[in-house]
Amino acid sequence: MRRSFANILLIIVLAAAGQAGDRVYTGDQTSNTVSVIDPVTNRLLGTIRLGQAVPAALSPLYHGALLVHGLGFSSSLKMLAVVSIGSNSVTLIDTETNTVKGTIYVGRSPHEAFFRPDGHELWVAVRGENYVSIVDPVRLREARRIVTANGPGMVMFRPDGKYAFVPSSFTPEMDVIDTATYKVVARVPQTSPFSPNLAVDQDEVWFTLKDSGKTQVVAAEPPFRTLAVLDTGPITNHVTLVTNGAGRFAYITVGGTDEVLAYRRDRGKPPKLIATVRTGDMPHGIWGSGDGSRVYVGLENGDCVQAIDAATNRVIATIPVGQLPQALVYVPAATISEAGNVNLRPLGAAAEALHFELVPPAGAISGAHASVSVNSLGPIDNIQVAVTGLRPAETYRLVLTGGLQPQDLVTFQAGIGGTAIPQSFGPIKRALRPSDKVPAMTLEVRSGESGGDLVLRQARN
Repeated sequence: MRRSFANILLIIVLAAAGQAGDRVYTGDQTSNTVSVIDPVTNRLLGTIRLGQAVPAALSPLYHGALLVHGLGFSSSLKMLAVVSIGSNSVTLIDTETNTVKGTIYVGRSPHEAFFRPDGHELWVAVRGENYVSIVDPVRLREARRIVTANGPGMVMFRPDGKYAFVPSSFTPEMDVIDTATYKVVARVPQTSPFSPNLAVDQDEVWFTLKDSGKTQVVAAEPPFRTLAVLDTGPITNHVTLVTNGAGRFAYITVGGTDEVLAYRRDRGKPPKLIATVRTGDMPHGIWGSGDGSRVYVGLENGDCVQAIDAATNRVIATIPVGQLPQALVYVPAATISEAGNVNLRPLGAAAEALHFELVPPAGAISGAHASVSVNSLGPIDNIQVAVTGLRPAETYRLVLTGGLQPQDLVTFQAGIGGTAIPQSFGPIKRALRPSDKVPAMTLEVRSGESGGDLVLRQARN
């Protein structure tokens, strides 16, 4: 088939988006890896292993990271900060060589971290406690703490470095910190308590509210008034702000609907939804490219990253990564030499996953739905189920049925938005696959702690 000159030019532009040396990174929570992508070719270069996979990581943890999750970076320092929730650690990686420069241990369950614009300090949100830990990235030690509302979820800076913004994951309050005095100068009410992520520019702060499925927009200067509260959808995860020749935009991942929402941001006007981009299973981390031409999205229950063309708001590439990718960052000029491809490992067992969905039983009138990811961990598997459309505060069970008797995997409770993300371990793949002697079992969600009604069951192809 002959292509027009315009189509050929478009293909060349898409292939050339991004700059040589730019990198996309994901924090892979179950495989305890960081995946490294070249955005020029949209190809996985390999992974950086920071710890062993479960169950080995459940033994006394003297070495290595557990539950790799958050990411921050400094292009000027050529440094990536990787936050691991289970080992209470921040690992600093040299992006030129993909090698570990050092590890700092902080308080209980840190979630995200980011460098000040000048690169002199790394601020870590210690979500399991009530403070931001300020780390010296040269001396590899904590320099001070700033007390915040309980459960700080993330910290990001206004581009001029004057203010840091810290939403909470347990308290309906976002704290604003004056970086010159290290003091909280404003406490902004959150629409609901659980915020995992935010994005900041000189004018606005956008932060997501995962529990209620909303996104709140606040002015980035005193008195930090709320400008908008958007109904974005169940399991609203991360947000990124993008500027390009077409204007200013915000992109938000909505894990419960497998969508990315694109909003236009015109000064003095309310945000306007301009596009809904269908993605793979459970979009989570998101970041725009340095030139604003693309947006990269990590699919938590899909074990891959998708690239969205910001001009057309269409998915143009899908790239496999490690297990259950959480945070994602796009780092301009992460490397300036060919050494940027060394010390990387292939995916290995991380690529061996099952992905399917749970749907209401035939004839049921229900808006409930779930996506399922089953990741290989050697002798056992990790199963994660992202469920939406449940009754808030009600108890449910994840059950394997079809054998001699039902096997309960985990009991869980729906949040205020009717969502839940339960996990469990076991020989799940073996149970779900038939053999000559044993028929395949079926995964179900049932209401109540015992007995109860069938809410969702495994969809069969």
